[in-house]
Amino acid sequence: MVVGGGKEEEEYLFKVVITGDSAVGKSNLLSRYARNEFNLHSKATIGVEFLTQTVDIDGKEVKAQIWDTAGQDRFRAVTSAYYRGAFGALVVYDVSRRSTFDSVSRWLDELNTHSYTTVAKMLVGNKCDLSNIREVSVEEGKCLAEAEGLFFIETSALDSTNVKTAFEIVIKEIYDNVSRKVLNSDSYKADLSINRVALFSDGANDQKQATSRFSCC
Repeated sequence: MVVGGGKEEEEYLFKVVITGDSAVGKSNLLSRYARNEFNLHSKATIGVEFLTQTVDIDGKEVKAQIWDTAGQDRFRAVTSAYYRGAFGALVVYDVSRRSTFDSVSRWLDELNTHSYTTVAKMLVGNKCDLSNIREVSVEEGKCLAEAEGLFFIETSALDSTNVKTAFEIVIKEIYDNVSRKVLNSDSYKADLSINRVALFSDGANDQKQATSRFSCC
């Protein structure tokens, strides 16, 4: 907690993971959101990479440390540890490859196994620009999300469709979850630092992005 400018300000750091099969576009989703960049020839992520993005919610500075996890099976033993402490997750599939949609339940199982707190989960059908070779319908995505209790959205990292919205729905939901728990528990702030949600002050130079209340598609 930081005291400055005559008033008390809280700044939060939330860990968010992006998970899903290899080549569904996880790295490009993160790159498009954080840097507004897209690499058509991006290479597979090795292990884990992360970027930090700052969002203003209800006048609070909220930082999301977004972890891009490798989708290949040979890296899963390495990346499983990074689910721990996550307060949000985007589970991504490629709408043009049904096999990646079929893998969603596996990724959800892994997430549920290794996370130990309430996680705001978003099911993301990426590459919706590839409508001519679509193998997974919007309705199928919605049905799976409803069955699993997830937010749902379709995105395109290529043309930016819904990318910012997807991340900021998750970040806003995390903030709301934490805010509700803080109001109901005097000891919860101590738990936040243990669960990789920290209060810190060095964020003045980060890019801030305004948000509003969202609803999922």
